[in-house]
Amino acid sequence: MTPAPGGGAPGGGRYGEEFFRPGQPGEGDRIDFGALAYDDITMARLRAVGAGPGWRCLDVGAGTGTVSRRLLTEAGVASVLAVDRDVRFIGERPPPGLDVLEADITAPDFVSGRFRLVHARFVLMHLPERDRLIRTLAELVAPGGVLVLSDAVDLTSDRTPGTPYTAVMRAMWQGLRTTIGTDVAWVPSYPQLLRAAGLRPVAAEIHVPPLVAGSAISRFWADTWERSRAAMLATGLVDDEAIDLAVRYVGSDECAALSAGMLTAWGRRPEKGAG
Repeated sequence: MTPAPGGGAPGGGRYGEEFFRPGQPGEGDRIDFGALAYDDITMARLRAVGAGPGWRCLDVGAGTGTVSRRLLTEAGVASVLAVDRDVRFIGERPPPGLDVLEADITAPDFVSGRFRLVHARFVLMHLPERDRLIRTLAELVAPGGVLVLSDAVDLTSDRTPGTPYTAVMRAMWQGLRTTIGTDVAWVPSYPQLLRAAGLRPVAAEIHVPPLVAGSAISRFWADTWERSRAAMLATGLVDDEAIDLAVRYVGSDECAALSAGMLTAWGRRPEKGAG
């Protein structure tokens, strides 16, 4: 879940390491909070598209390696290549079948070969040239294989009731877009982009984890706001008091808000000779 370098706006560093430095204390925990919130949904979809024995898989932006490991232990796939910009969180002793590659996915030929499953979660939303990257990932899918992409969708709007959560989320998206280039506005176009990349058929779904006190997703957002506080303050939309209020809000039973959703889209590479 930690994207490769190469994207972002000027001043944001390599994937905004000014805010989300891999070596920063607690960054691995922040990533794991996101994994706890979404891994079960991700695994259900990967198994539903057929991931299982004999499959060679590519996990892009593997983060702490939770999905990569579960593909091996639960889906029983043959192998997983876990790729990330920084692989320190995946562990020094990967289990049998798990190979680890530190690479920039925006670089030409960042990986060789083809895979029955190519998966990327919370990666492309942070990077430019998204159409090109989707085509690149689609080309790594073997005939009969599937590309599965997940990214965030912002569910706030001008008609969303005002809450401490809503205020800081709007500031967060604007701040991250300005500093590191994160842009979730285009994520609903995933199905069309997968189809344009030659995949057939394509489909998509959205999962919205509940914001309840002490939940993994509530802790994820609170940690993310703390780390991106400077970018949020720079927007002028919030001040320190508003951010502190939002952190307390999502950690309390007073929270009444809708978290950002995770849109997952998938498409299959036609078998040779099909159609």
